[in-house]
Amino acid sequence: MTLSRDEQPQTRSNLAWAIAVGGIGVVLFTAALVFTWYFAATLLLIFTGMLLGVGLNALTNALGRRVHLPHAVRLAIVCIVLAALLAGVAYLGGATIADQASVLSSTIKSQISHVRSFLENHGIDTSVFDLGNAAPAASSDTSSAPAPSPNSHGGLPGAGALASSGGAIVSQTFKLLLGTISAVGNIFIVLFLGLAFAAQPAVYHDGLLFLAPARHRIRATLIIDRIGETLERWLIAQIIVMLAVGIVTWIGLAVIGIPGSFILGIQAGLLAFIPTVGAIIAGVVVVLASLASGWIPALSAFILFLGVHAMESYVLTPILQRQALDIPPATLFAFQILLGVVFGIWGLALALPLVAIAKVMIDHFKTYDAPPLAEAAA
Repeated sequence: MTLSRDEQPQTRSNLAWAIAVGGIGVVLFTAALVFTWYFAATLLLIFTGMLLGVGLNALTNALGRRVHLPHAVRLAIVCIVLAALLAGVAYLGGATIADQASVLSSTIKSQISHVRSFLENHGIDTSVFDLGNAAPAASSDTSSAPAPSPNSHGGLPGAGALASSGGAIVSQTFKLLLGTISAVGNIFIVLFLGLAFAAQPAVYHDGLLFLAPARHRIRATLIIDRIGETLERWLIAQIIVMLAVGIVTWIGLAVIGIPGSFILGIQAGLLAFIPTVGAIIAGVVVVLASLASGWIPALSAFILFLGVHAMESYVLTPILQRQALDIPPATLFAFQILLGVVFGIWGLALALPLVAIAKVMIDHFKTYDAPPLAEAAA
């Protein structure tokens, strides 16, 4: 079949247009990947604020089913109650948390030292434990150090020593100050974004829809609403799971007689936010902290950890999240490892909601584009 002379220029024009559009699409996709890679920490921080806003909005809507008040008033009530709970925990358990955290840190360091000795006695290389002590070890080698000056004993330090010590102190203080400012700043950014999103959810909802082309806004509305509902149900269920894990771990370890049971319960509850990996980390910390009390308490703590993990995985999560998320464990674990390696702790902690958003979009397009049964049968 041959094309007429009039159709040939039109075909070449269509081909050139398709190539140009495809090239622009590849360039834009590559630019988006590069932008995401270089600004991943900022994007994940914004996403954390969005998650906080979704959670606050979910609690506000849940309160709205009980009392008929304006959205702003209900959000203020939710924020005041949450702030009061945090202040109460800090006031009543602040000293306990500080004391138990100090004791727990010393206990875990001691247990790591015992584990290192055990491995060395069995011929296993433990050089990985010396990473944090590389600088002190290097400084302890005095064979190549210069001989002390005659004025170093019983006299004042020289100007060079004072300048070096002062510079080191200023440098360490500056690094600590910058780290503190960065952490506090990140917390305030997340809180501000969460409150802003929760205060006016309709504004940001309509703004996202405005970015979509007019012919696709119905589909965009369905996707955004579905993502919001999924994240709301998941966050409420996750909060309940975290509270249950923290309380059961705290009470169980207190009954066994493990020191630092309160702080261990808090860390187990917080790590429950990270599926699979968080439970493993919490279990390792609990067992290490329990070894100082003897093998029987350590074994009891390990059995408690298995029971809490079974309660979380086979009772609470299926009951509370059976309608929120349905992600195969292997798929979730693979994405956790991938995002954790690429983006660090942020990627590990936010892997589940990110995978949930991707799953909602895939399910929607798969269902939306599926042909009707009557057409398929015909």
